[in-house]
Amino acid sequence: GWGSQSSKVHIHHSTWLHFPGHNLRWILTFILLFVLVCEIAEGIVSDGVSESRHLHLYMPAGMAFLAAITSVVYYHNIETSNFPKLLIALLFYWTLAFITKTIKFVKFCDNGVGFSQLRFCLTGLLVVLYGMLLAVEINVIRVRRYVFFKTPKEVKPPEDLQDLGVRFLQPFVNLLSKGTYWWMNTFIKTAHKKPIDLKTIGKLPIAMRALTNYIRLNEAFEAQKNKRSSSPQGSRSIWRALCCAFGRPLLLSSTFRILADLLGFAGPLCISGIVHNVGKGNNTIRPQVLSKCVFFISSQEFLSNAYVLAVLLFFALLLQRTFLQASYYVAIETGINLRGAI
Repeated sequence: GWGSQSSKVHIHHSTWLHFPGHNLRWILTFILLFVLVCEIAEGIVSDGVSESRHLHLYMPAGMAFLAAITSVVYYHNIETSNFPKLLIALLFYWTLAFITKTIKFVKFCDNGVGFSQLRFCLTGLLVVLYGMLLAVEINVIRVRRYVFFKTPKEVKPPEDLQDLGVRFLQPFVNLLSKGTYWWMNTFIKTAHKKPIDLKTIGKLPIAMRALTNYIRLNEAFEAQKNKRSSSPQGSRSIWRALCCAFGRPLLLSSTFRILADLLGFAGPLCISGIVHNVGKGNNTIRPQVLSKCVFFISSQEFLSNAYVLAVLLFFALLLQRTFLQASYYVAIETGINLRGAI
């Protein structure tokens, strides 16, 4: 593993380490995959108006989509095995992708392609996404001090994962596993085979235990006492301490719920667009031709395709349910921790 640190520690689970910017990297990758799907669809729709096939309109986007998925799998295995030096491959890939997309974006500007064409907007988004992923990779190098530094930062596994009795792995899995509850599959299979007991469930992680949450709430309450000359009294002081200690996850839960409610509007809008376009019976798109075998369509023309709206509807509903379940989970977990603290 080229200087792996995993051989220096003793762990009992397959996942334990999150590199700096873990959640941001996964979020950017999900957005990248969605933009690449839009780019593939834009190329297919643009190609559909010509008599011959033009693979250059969607094949590069398809290859980039496969590369993005490969990068996620590659990163996950490096992270769980703690091989930070192997991330140098991703550093080179994001650099090359950022440079090539920037060149393509500049060429569009030189040839008079503007915001009215969807492909121009998608290319600009890809430049931003690849640049942000490159920045995340550079930040990992800066924080972990690997490859270019003589003294890399030693990382110890969380105390919870050194305990065989802890089986609640939600805080230590990647963002995709959290969103899909994939980490619970082992527990569900065990419960399906035989009745579960306390030993099967295991111990709670340290961060979720009543003593830990009591200390957090007590520190918030004592901080208020130190700010005021007199001791805080009454329900208002309790509410302030609760908001200080547990306000951040509740705010996160509220944000997830707002996003889910906003995505709820996508269903009626997409269905309305599909019914309108099917009833109209004319999905013919005549894209702008700037040069030979190069077709460009606008965002309005792209969204006038019923198949595109159907795919957007699927993604919107999937994302809506994901945000809704995440909101429920964070709120229930925070409520349990709050009651334990009180």
